[in-house]
Amino acid sequence: MTDAAGLYDARYRDPAQAVPEEWNEVLQTMLGHHSVRSFLPTPVPESALQAAIAAASSAPTSSNLQTWSVIAVQDAGRRDRLRALGGGQRFITDAPLLLMWIADLSRLHALAEERQATVDGINYLEATFVAIIDVALAAQNALVALESMGLGTVYIGGMRNKPEAVAAELGLPKRAFAVFGMSVGWPDPAVTNAVKPRLPQSAVLHRETYDTAAQLPAVAEYDPRMGAFQTEQGMAPEVWTQRVINRVRDAGALNGRDRMRAALGALGFELR
Repeated sequence: MTDAAGLYDARYRDPAQAVPEEWNEVLQTMLGHHSVRSFLPTPVPESALQAAIAAASSAPTSSNLQTWSVIAVQDAGRRDRLRALGGGQRFITDAPLLLMWIADLSRLHALAEERQATVDGINYLEATFVAIIDVALAAQNALVALESMGLGTVYIGGMRNKPEAVAAELGLPKRAFAVFGMSVGWPDPAVTNAVKPRLPQSAVLHRETYDTAAQLPAVAEYDPRMGAFQTEQGMAPEVWTQRVINRVRDAGALNGRDRMRAALGALGFELR
């Protein structure tokens, strides 16, 4: 599917959603995004990795601080261990390349130490926000680049389940934190992947001020669309609103991430 109308229909499943006149290959790649969880064993070319990192480096970065790093993991044993730490998802080892995206304040600290300078500002919560935002922007740029080359990707938030153990496996210095992983590889053509519907624009696009009244009606329209998608994909029926509520219902639903503040503290983020 490459045409704008088809991709808009897949993304929103809403005949009321206008298809804009503007269209290009970048929009085609972005609207066609879907997570890939079945990969061929074919290696990712080094040139493709380097192109993706160039795209990541081209993302905006607060004050040009560039507070992010990425670790390319190809060793099968290390991917096995990270799979165990990241929720046991099989695609972590099936994909030939695992990218670990790091919020990295250690480089700033090392530069300051080398120059015998003070950088007490990195000990505040704002600096941690900056690093997490920087790495998210960089990773998303890389994802779009990789998918534009025909590669498949999927983010792995489960790498935050056991932050200290992941940091130890990656040899992270103090003040560096793995925000998420990303499996990368050539999609298995025997497994189809569909574009998943998202909330309608009326739920996420506000004009001038936040429109609280628009939220619940927009979500009410979305639940049956997601239900239809799940049925088509052979998935168990599930109401999206109940699913997301369950995902944050209590500390236990966070799969260990309820202790994130303590974990960041142990990794050298003071969060003043």
